[in-house]
Amino acid sequence: MSITDAVRAGPPFQQPGPAEVRDAVRAVCLRARDASRRLATTSGAAKTAALQAVADALEASAPRIVEANAADLARGRREGLAEGLLDRLRLDPQRLSSIASAVRHVSSLPDPVGEVVRGSTLPNGLRLRQIRVPMGVVGMIYEARPNVTVDAAALAVRSGNAAILRGGSAARDSNEVLVEVVREALAGAGLPADSVTSIDAWGRDGAAELMRARGLVDLLVPRGGAGLIRTVVETSTVPVIETGTGNCHVYVDATADVHQALAIAINAKMRRVSVCNAAETLLVHADAAPGFLPIALPALHAAGVTLHVDDATADVARQVGVPAVPAGDEDWAQEYLSADLAVAVVPSLDAAIDHIARWSSGHTEAICTTDLRAADEFVARVDSAVVAVNASTAFTDGGEFGLGAEIGISTQKLHARGPMGLAELTSTKWVVAGDGHVRP
Repeated sequence: MSITDAVRAGPPFQQPGPAEVRDAVRAVCLRARDASRRLATTSGAAKTAALQAVADALEASAPRIVEANAADLARGRREGLAEGLLDRLRLDPQRLSSIASAVRHVSSLPDPVGEVVRGSTLPNGLRLRQIRVPMGVVGMIYEARPNVTVDAAALAVRSGNAAILRGGSAARDSNEVLVEVVREALAGAGLPADSVTSIDAWGRDGAAELMRARGLVDLLVPRGGAGLIRTVVETSTVPVIETGTGNCHVYVDATADVHQALAIAINAKMRRVSVCNAAETLLVHADAAPGFLPIALPALHAAGVTLHVDDATADVARQVGVPAVPAGDEDWAQEYLSADLAVAVVPSLDAAIDHIARWSSGHTEAICTTDLRAADEFVARVDSAVVAVNASTAFTDGGEFGLGAEIGISTQKLHARGPMGLAELTSTKWVVAGDGHVRP
């Protein structure tokens, strides 16, 4: 009986203690390390074939996966899981088909391993090349996102890395089946099954051990709510790439096309409220407010948005008969992950940029304007991973950027920033070729 099966079977099985968990997670890491060494020298063609086999297996196993996911959803409802998290948790045949298509797309992307980033020949004849190499072992800690299980596996394998996954209790049944399907498909295609492993069976203690596995795990990527990300960043001894929360802004400038700006604002907020690229704050230039807000507030309300507004916006809301609630500092700081939107009128472009600098999580900000100088200033001064001009924040996505799937959206500045695809899961090494060169 596996540990996972034993845990579910109940007494007399006892949850393993810290020493047993440490040893078990260390063993997983060592197997992943061995798999990563094999993957590092696996050909692009072999990785392509393996990922295509994974996509086929996901589609063939759809009934099993959906059944397991239904159990997760039912448990989540009983435990009062927020609707936004339930939406992220949900898998159906259509979503599974999209996930399989994303795996096939990743399999078709150029293999980053061995790519020459730059090179030169020195005056002494030494030939230098900087080439991409896999990170090695990449750990993922995430919650209520079974699609991330597959995205992480596909991106890791394509970039020559082994992945160790901790997917959280909310998606435990879904992730167990998904990992099993992926491992069987990889093994059937001739790649190590331990290219993708899970430590879900050891719960939070297992996650804590993964965070302490420095030397066995090369990189850790947290993906989830602010609390999860903060815990990993502050606790881990393994290097971490911070994928921050998405307190994203749409700013409607003085010269904005009103109807275009409204379409962008509604799409940014309501396309899918539970994702990190959804807009949480709408800022409107005072010169645009008289023409924009009387149209925008009723339209946003009709779309199902609950409006949290400053005093100036509240006056317009009363005039047009739209319900709204007063906004405070907690609203400007909030990643709602729901159909809520904070709205404020700002006196200038400078004020909008200052508001974003104070409250943004550094994910994505958008400006709606017909003034090229305003757009250029916004792009230059807003310090976020992605800045959009006359486009929805919803486009911040690895698939939309042509990266295939994404392992997360980095809001930090070291190594990777923005959607993280294949290239962001590699490091580099320098290759120095000489002809008996010695340094004087």
